[in-house]
Amino acid sequence: MEAATKRRCLAPAEITLIVLAVLAATLLCVTLVVAMPYMQQVEVDEDPLSLNIRQTEPSFSIPPETDSTAPTLPPPEANPYDRNDFQYDENNYLTCLEGESVVGIDVSYHQGDIDWEQVRASGVRFVMMRVGYRGYGESGKLVEDTNFRTNIQGALDAGLEVGVYFFSQALDLKEVEEEVDFLLERIEGYEIAMPVVYDWEYVSDEARTANMDARTLTDCSKHFCDLVQEAGYQPMIYFNRNQAAYLLHLEELVDYPFWLAAYTDRMAFPYKVDMWQYTDNGRVPGIEGAVDVDILFVYD
Repeated sequence: MEAATKRRCLAPAEITLIVLAVLAATLLCVTLVVAMPYMQQVEVDEDPLSLNIRQTEPSFSIPPETDSTAPTLPPPEANPYDRNDFQYDENNYLTCLEGESVVGIDVSYHQGDIDWEQVRASGVRFVMMRVGYRGYGESGKLVEDTNFRTNIQGALDAGLEVGVYFFSQALDLKEVEEEVDFLLERIEGYEIAMPVVYDWEYVSDEARTANMDARTLTDCSKHFCDLVQEAGYQPMIYFNRNQAAYLLHLEELVDYPFWLAAYTDRMAFPYKVDMWQYTDNGRVPGIEGAVDVDILFVYD
């Protein structure tokens, strides 16, 4: 007898399940495609500036007197300015009344697209820009600031004097050397009239540098400056007041200019500094949103 074959029709419930499975697979594919750029650029999540770490100054728990490796040296030169030596000018930039000072800003990709002609027209005369950073995660990957090349060319074209900084999360001298090589390679060919700065900052208790001590950070800071100076640039060291008190032996670093971060319009730091980042919430024409504003002191 000839076998008869019958084609079974799918029930409505089965059709619904198949349609849902296809839709779910399609949604998964679309999600992976959309997320791919972010998966490939995961290092951006390790940008220390994305954590708003400068909103408050951390209180470190390592008092300077516990570090017996610090040599006995005289303290840095006293600050010649006090709380009453500053006022805002017609452009709402803080200026020094008792000596010559110049207004500047410091930027990274967080400031977005910048109209450098407007910036200069507002009274700003120099800009410190981030070349890159080392991620604060375990890998410590070196990353170029995505707006660095656009920013430096735009600022130079507008007639601004330019300096640069690298946001370090180095753990030792070898990593400092990697950071210097990374930085020097990227600034080659540009006119750098302002300093090249070592910017190490506390990030969090989970960062790769959470256990940094004063001896190591002082050595790293000095090594960075020595290498930058050997390359023909003027080095500088950036720090806030807590770092100065607990994580740096400033008396060992007096051969290099200091850049202080202290968000106030009253100078209360005891030692002489060459640059002062007095706000991280400045408003400058040509920049949308907040920006760091600085004073450069011109000493005789």
